[in-house]
Amino acid sequence: MTVTKWTAAQVARKVIENKELFIVDVRNHDAFEDWKIEGHKFEYLNIPYFELLDGVEELVPQLPKDKEILVVCAKEGSSMMVAEMLSDEGMDVAYLEGGMKSWSMYLEPIKVADLNGGELYQFVRLGKGCLSYMVISEGEAALIDAVRFTDVFTNFAKEKDVEIKHVFDTHLHADHISGGRHIAAQVGATYYLPPKDATEVVYDYTPLEDGLTVQIGLAKIDVNALYSPGHTIGSTSFIVDNQYLLTGDILFIDSIGRPDLAGLAEDWVGDLRTTLYKRYRELAEDLIVLPAHFMIIDELNEDGTVSKRLGDLFAENHGLNIEDEEEFRHTVTDNLPPQPNAYQQIRQVNMGKITPDQDEQTEMEIGPNRCAVR
Repeated sequence: MTVTKWTAAQVARKVIENKELFIVDVRNHDAFEDWKIEGHKFEYLNIPYFELLDGVEELVPQLPKDKEILVVCAKEGSSMMVAEMLSDEGMDVAYLEGGMKSWSMYLEPIKVADLNGGELYQFVRLGKGCLSYMVISEGEAALIDAVRFTDVFTNFAKEKDVEIKHVFDTHLHADHISGGRHIAAQVGATYYLPPKDATEVVYDYTPLEDGLTVQIGLAKIDVNALYSPGHTIGSTSFIVDNQYLLTGDILFIDSIGRPDLAGLAEDWVGDLRTTLYKRYRELAEDLIVLPAHFMIIDELNEDGTVSKRLGDLFAENHGLNIEDEEEFRHTVTDNLPPQPNAYQQIRQVNMGKITPDQDEQTEMEIGPNRCAVR
């Protein structure tokens, strides 16, 4: 029987196209429970690799005969060996090239919409829950919340024959390493960061302030900045083409942003409530919310994008429906998930204070999205 090597891109298509898949995850139980490849129709069996060293005979009866089987481990080697052992037992199986490390790094670009003379793309990082955006019009592009894989964005811009003119970070990120300023330096674009989040950065930037309007291309697609503190004190949202509200890490589809990643939850929870319950309430309910993260696979739409009408979130998102201010404060500060992996070091990287190599950056980012209040 055959052993096939699958790329993270192939697995991503299984997720987005809502396909069935049976995953044999051979990492330790705690690693699997903390973070796994999620899909609407995925089934799982978690058996640590060390339990299979003497053979897979007892594993075989637990596997389906009518579904594709993918073996997954942290970096590839263990899953390749288990896949070969299963093949020796007469099974067709695949293993994930690069393991969960490669899954954490993969980005899938998906078109959200046609704009007036342009397009809006969402880059979905399924393994980490990160969402980046590119607004394109008449040969120009703006990039928002780009992750550290700079080639993905610069190559995409080349494919679309556009020049990246503006690069924004909605806030100083703490759960992943930004690629924003590096892309801006590489292509000669302007890099914007909220000044209230930039008090410790050691590089030059252009202040991203309330009311800033940047026009992209001849179609005059406005990207309007809206100061919206709470996740960080400088958090800034964007309204694109009067149709789309990019909320950064303030508002998600199924939750709201956590205010504690700079150690100031008690101070910032009031700002978070003001943003969600006053500033956003003044906006048009027909705006389509595009967040910078998602937490669970159920937040993906049928086409793989993550978005929802603002008015629907006002009705459905629990974080937007806590009338009592004290109850809101307790909900936000008492229901925080574990903090992201190495978040303090990630903040230092994004300030420009430390420059870890690529392998160290990968280790810093391993794990699920933890930007939201549960």
